[in-house]
Amino acid sequence: MTYSADPSPMAEDLPLMSSDPTADYSGPDYFIPGVFDQVPDPATDGDLASSLPSVWEIYRKHTILDLSEDNPRIKAQRDWYAKHQSYIDRVTRRAEPYLYYIIEESIKRGLPSELALLPVVESAYDPFAYSHGRAAGIWQFIPGTGRAFGLNQTWWYEGRRDIVAATNAAMDYLESLNRQFDGDWMLALASYNSGAGTVRNAIRRNKSKGKPTDFWSLDLPRETRAYVPKLIAISQLFAEPEKYGLTLIDYPYQPFFEAIDIGGQLDLAMAAGMAGITMEELYRLNPAFNRWATDPAGPHRLLVPVGNADAMRAELNKLPPEKRVAWARYTIQSGDSILSISKKHNITPQLLKQVNHLKSNTIRAGKTLLIPQSSEPLDHYSLSADQRLEAKQNRLVEGKQKTLHKVKPGETFWSISRQYNIHHRTLAKWNGMAPTDTLSTGKTLVIWSAKPQLATSGMQGQRMRKIRYRARSGDSYAGIANRFNVSLGQLKRWNDIDIKKYLQPGDMLTLYVDVANAP
Repeated sequence: MTYSADPSPMAEDLPLMSSDPTADYSGPDYFIPGVFDQVPDPATDGDLASSLPSVWEIYRKHTILDLSEDNPRIKAQRDWYAKHQSYIDRVTRRAEPYLYYIIEESIKRGLPSELALLPVVESAYDPFAYSHGRAAGIWQFIPGTGRAFGLNQTWWYEGRRDIVAATNAAMDYLESLNRQFDGDWMLALASYNSGAGTVRNAIRRNKSKGKPTDFWSLDLPRETRAYVPKLIAISQLFAEPEKYGLTLIDYPYQPFFEAIDIGGQLDLAMAAGMAGITMEELYRLNPAFNRWATDPAGPHRLLVPVGNADAMRAELNKLPPEKRVAWARYTIQSGDSILSISKKHNITPQLLKQVNHLKSNTIRAGKTLLIPQSSEPLDHYSLSADQRLEAKQNRLVEGKQKTLHKVKPGETFWSISRQYNIHHRTLAKWNGMAPTDTLSTGKTLVIWSAKPQLATSGMQGQRMRKIRYRARSGDSYAGIANRFNVSLGQLKRWNDIDIKKYLQPGDMLTLYVDVANAP
């Protein structure tokens, strides 16, 4: 579903974050390092010495695929994985929170446990992966297929990133494909990548020519021809890692998370506090929630680490239903519109109308509207969709300068990329989007280009000015950097500050800006 069939499979995923933003990366978006990148060392962690079986013991007991097949296509993939121990370590660490649930689901259904390795091929087990083909989550569902398997996609919630819902949908889809191809897992897996219609057409072509119709004989898209060998290769490695000179990070076969029934919409900062975990931990287990709260329409469940589940239930029982999400009353001013009010409060016009039972866009000055409010500043919700995009657009890239482009009516990724002489896929990637996503007028895009050798000479040097800026309520370091078209790294160097700490109203910052590009 995601990766191109390069000779070195997924080599582009090796850096956690590319230092070159101009690289045309066609796979899922980069992984943001976080709390689940590390797991205990089996040699020193006492829990692993318990009587629990290891995750790979259980995995190997339930493998079903025929892994005896060996050909140059498989060998090319296997050789690449075998040479990249660090990559295997990283995806294994990422998989830890999810692996028990996925293996359990495959066992319950009588499916190959090798399917638990499919997210390695699809997304490198990054819960926030988003590909150039608009595929999202560890299972990389595209929007239409996701909806067909019950994965809702709203402003609040992206079901394709829901670990439980998307895993169940992927298993349903794979079971269905396996039945369509009479139990042939190679054809089912190929169909998961390129679609059942593509595989059936290839089979028909071979039949008409009197050729075999097994996977290895079919003329399939380049990506699909490498996709199945990737899964077989990595399955062979995980079956006998020692044979190929690899070691696998191991951990006990036990649940990592537990689902909590929250009964309705809940502010995620409150949820993290009640569970005694960080925002990053909460979002890693619940990557489907795009904003600062769960979706009012559901699902009304949150995944939390098993050891924190009872504490969260106890705290949740103490919280009155009306306190689960904060609400503010806004008095409509002359000149206000549904659009301007929704932008001011970081919600959608549709949500504003829905909450206030408005059937049209007509509003009157002096009347009040209910506005849902986060309990913490929005930058506290560190892995929400907005904060992930802000971090991506404001990251420090050595040797590159950032340009902000405001989308004009009728512009597309293609037309904008022509203006800046870059690839349209690259432009979309820089901005956390896919090339086929719709661009809304007024949206700000980030564009990276080579920094001029004499950046402050001549006319540009004459335009550079030192500015002292006093932080206001609601300001953030990233927001100020964006406003003055500078990088967070520059802001940090100029002021010797820790940008991970909160910016306080009244704080003074020094900036050196090009007045031609400043607000």
